[in-house]
Formats: sequence, C-alpha cells, structure tokens
Amino acid sequence: MSKKTHTRREFIKSSTAAAVGVGIGLPSMVVGRQQNASPNDKVVFGLIGCGGMGAANMRNFCTLPDVEVAAVCDVDSSRMPGDIKFVEDKFGRKPDVYSDYRKMLERKDIDAIIVGTPDHWHALNFIHACEAGKDVYQEKPISHNIVEAKAMIAAQKRFKVISQVGTWQRSDPEFTNSIAYVRSGKLGRVTHCRAWIADGTKIGKKQPIAVSSTFDYNTWIGPAKFVPYQENKTHWNWRWVLNTGGGLTTDWGVHMMDIALLGMSKSQDIVMPTEVTAHGGLWALDDDDRDAPDSIEAIYKFKDPDFMMTWSVLRDHPGKPGHCTEFVGADGRTVRCWRGGWSILDPDGKELPKEEFPKAHNGHWSNFIECVKSRAKPRATFGSVAQTTIVCHLSNAALFSGETVRWDKSKMDIVGKAGKDTSAYDREYRKPYVLPKY
Repeated sequence: MSKKTHTRREFIKSSTAAAVGVGIGLPSMVVGRQQNASPNDKVVFGLIGCGGMGAANMRNFCTLPDVEVAAVCDVDSSRMPGDIKFVEDKFGRKPDVYSDYRKMLERKDIDAIIVGTPDHWHALNFIHACEAGKDVYQEKPISHNIVEAKAMIAAQKRFKVISQVGTWQRSDPEFTNSIAYVRSGKLGRVTHCRAWIADGTKIGKKQPIAVSSTFDYNTWIGPAKFVPYQENKTHWNWRWVLNTGGGLTTDWGVHMMDIALLGMSKSQDIVMPTEVTAHGGLWALDDDDRDAPDSIEAIYKFKDPDFMMTWSVLRDHPGKPGHCTEFVGADGRTVRCWRGGWSILDPDGKELPKEEFPKAHNGHWSNFIECVKSRAKPRATFGSVAQTTIVCHLSNAALFSGETVRWDKSKMDIVGKAGKDTSAYDREYRKPYVLPKY
C-alpha cells in the first residue's frame, strides 16, 4: 500500500490507544437494566481467533476497567502464546484455552465474544454465538458473501444480542465530523461520493507443503472449499484469496464506503444502491498466488437521494491519501476524510474553514461495553454494518459476473439473476458445515 495509508498492521501496533470519537446520531444511553453482564458488573469475554485483529480488539477492551477475559480459542496453537501471556499479565491468571469455539460458547460465565477469525468463518462464529446468547464484538466485514450476511442479520434479530462491528472509524472524529457536516446540509446537495484504497500487496508464490502439527488446517478451512495447504494463503494473507476473503473491496471498502453511506443517510439505516457496475481484475501484479483483483473501478447508482458513488482500488492516488472518502457537492466543494484528518475544499482545491462537531464521551470499544450493560444500540450496530458489507459484496458480484447488478433494499436481495452466480453472493458449504437460517 501507499506509504500514506495507515495499514491494518500499523493499527494493530497502536491499537491500545483507543480514540475517543463522536457519535453518528445514535448515542448510547442507559435505557434498561443489565441483562448479560456479570453480577460483578464486569463483562467477561471469550476470544475466537488469536493474533491479528482478534488480539488487537482484546487488548483494546482490556484497557477498560470493567472487562475480564476468561478464554481464548484458535485452531493454530502457535498463535496463542502472546495472547495467553497478555491475559495472564493483565489479570494474574491464564485464560482457559480452546481449539473448538463451540465448547467455549457453552460456558455460562462468558458474556461476550470477540470474533477475530478470517472472513469465511465469520457467519458461523457469529450465528453460533447468537444461539448461545452471547453478545458479539464482530470483526469486519461481517461475512464472506451476501447470503451469509442475510442469515446473520436474521440470527441477530432472532436472539436479540448486542453486537458492535469493528468499523471503528464510526467513532473517530475525522470521520464523524465529516458525516455530521454532510448531514447538516452545509455542503449542500451531494452528487458524488468517492472512496478508495491503494493496493500493491503481493503474497508471493509457494507450493503446497505439509501442515505444521500446531495448525488444524482442516478446521481452519471450515465451510470454504478445501484446497491443499499453502503457507502464503492462510494467516493474514487469506484477505487476498477469494476462497477465504474478498480482497480490499471487503477488507477496506467496508471502512471507506461505510463513511460515504453514513453521510448520505439520516441514521444507521443506510442508503443502499439500486444498480452496481464494476470493471477490473488482477492486472498490476504478476507471478503471484493471490487471486483477488488488484485493480477495480465500481460505480453505484442511488435513488432518494439521487447520487452516485465510486469505489476504486488502484496503485496510488497522487496528491491524496492512500485511502479516503470524499463527498462532492453540487457547487464543487468537497469534504475529504482519511485516517488522520479531514478537510473542506473549494472547487479549486483550496482548503476552507472547518467546523468541529460535539464529541461523544466514549470510544468504539467502551461504547460496546456500555451497550452490553444497557442493551442500547451500539455506534456500529450489526444490521447497519451488514448493509455496508452487502454494498461491498455487490461490487464484487458485479465484477465477477461482468454484469450490472440490481439491488432491492425492501427485499434485501439482488433483483434477477445477474450477480447471483458468484462467490460474492453465495456458495455451497463444505460438508458437514451448514449455515443456520432463521
């Protein structure tokens, strides 16, 4: 990625400094008595998926005074020692260790689950946690495809769990200020939103090899299509492999397009497109095992309000941040926001005075803890980020099918056949795995 881009790795290194951000119109307030939290007023967590964002989220929660971690779970025991030591150093005792998350979900003393697994496991982890009555901090994107997202929405509604999604930009002031400014009407009518990320990631070329004795690869593949083990296609790099991820469209699009969609909406019930077209492919990188496209240009058409949004995955964006969301007004003024700042520009690119909006009293992770106790809606409530995730999947569905994909929000489904015969819409689960549907 561009040097200007704050990568996920950089975020993990600095993740213990949870930013205090402003709300996006749904502040958390104590509205009822505590239901799932422990009698000692501490929220007890279990972690599914050590290392990476699962570990980063756990560490963020552990900066809060009313949190404990009882257990950690991973199918690769080599990824667990750092998280085990962290919990022991923090609480004076080692967490219980699991390789099967379903056993951990049976525990009555665990209130909430952190899901930090790869995308292709998100649906089962989340739905099974809902069935067990656990609240969930769910890493983004919520699902590997649209059908999974719909099943997860139904499960969350059925079991009424509290779920905050890891779209923490919803709590950071540079983004919430931009959203508030657009929603205030001070930019005027918005005709175009732009979101982008630079992608130059290579995972290299490797041959299948024997799996380490510490790694239960068969379970790691789970419901996805079974393929021989390649070291460069598992931990971290699964994002660039379509069997397990969705490329940067789902990995970063769910961050950057989320801000555009929120700005163009009145609440967490976000606007969704009526039509999507996309072009691109694996055009820039040669001799590499990744199969997720490195070049994408997608166009989304919206109604009520009428505007379009473009999503770009390119090599770089000269003179601009390597990741960004922009709102373009009818008069040519632009609101631009990225991790680290936001600005208002006139039609010639000259920076205009900004307005800072009120900040919320808590950050993204403390917002979840507060909502677990109060049963209020979090700042990144599950149904809202599910809508954003589906918008990302629609870009991939249009790209993979080579067709214009049409969406009906009232039915929460693709209209017609275009895009349905793609991995972004659905796929057959590997036996014996089954996607629960409510």
